[in-house]
Amino acid sequence: MLKVAWAESYCHPLPEGHRFPMEKYILLPQQLLYEGTLNNENLFTPELPLDDELFSLVHSQEYINKLNQLTLSRSEERRTGFPLSESLIHREKQIIRGSVDATLFALKFGCAMNIAGGTHHAFSNKGEGFCLLNDIAVSAQYLVEYFGFKSILIVDLDVHQGNGTAEIFTSSKEVFTFSMHGKNNYPLHKEKSDLDIELEDGTGDKEYLALLDANLKSLVDRLNPEFIFFQSGVDVLKTDKLGRLGMSISGCKDRDRLVFEICKNNNIPVMVSMGGGYSEEIRFIIEAHANTYRLAQEIFF
Repeated sequence: MLKVAWAESYCHPLPEGHRFPMEKYILLPQQLLYEGTLNNENLFTPELPLDDELFSLVHSQEYINKLNQLTLSRSEERRTGFPLSESLIHREKQIIRGSVDATLFALKFGCAMNIAGGTHHAFSNKGEGFCLLNDIAVSAQYLVEYFGFKSILIVDLDVHQGNGTAEIFTSSKEVFTFSMHGKNNYPLHKEKSDLDIELEDGTGDKEYLALLDANLKSLVDRLNPEFIFFQSGVDVLKTDKLGRLGMSISGCKDRDRLVFEICKNNNIPVMVSMGGGYSEEIRFIIEAHANTYRLAQEIFF
């Protein structure tokens, strides 16, 4: 059964006019339930309580203390893009717990997902770009620390480089970071992933899919990963306000199919975080994200 993390805290209210589209965390599960892709048995609420020991797997204790005590400086707060509050920190922690729980479900069922997550701009000691704690990094290190995994592949296909994830695992022998992103997009200063594929503005479906196919198959053959984390941001769409690439919704769906089929054919469990999506019309965001769930059901279940 496909298990999907969702919690009411994911829909944390933001000031009117804030550009981060929180409404997708309400509309996406509604759409998936309405069309029958998911039912209530597929959804689970991340386990509580939220243990700081989990976050300290990749984040410094000093930084965790700042979040808990709401003592980020004004510049640190501005860098995250969010107004700091106790409810926001609860949301970020519950997203982490959701991804860790989904990772455990993926080990059992082959694939599991988090309706939020993909917070790849969170570094070990700071947050930025709408990311305060790094759910993929925590989940990957959880497998290393508690399950003894030796080969984990992070496939980050958000349009923005997974700079925080790259920094966290810069010296890791167990976790390989692969980021395929816009060359001229945020962040201005890129970190060094184990493999970075930089895409020119306007890159369309054909070129994108050819690059992904060749590189991902090569990595799987070389690394023989025990687990894959897939950051499935839909800000690669041509309609995205922050993206700068030229992909269609069908091309984005083909991207997801490619990743899922490689995982399925090689018997590699995969946990999926949603990542970004900032198209002017919310219907494009919801349709592209919904395709990821439809394909997961089709390919794995």
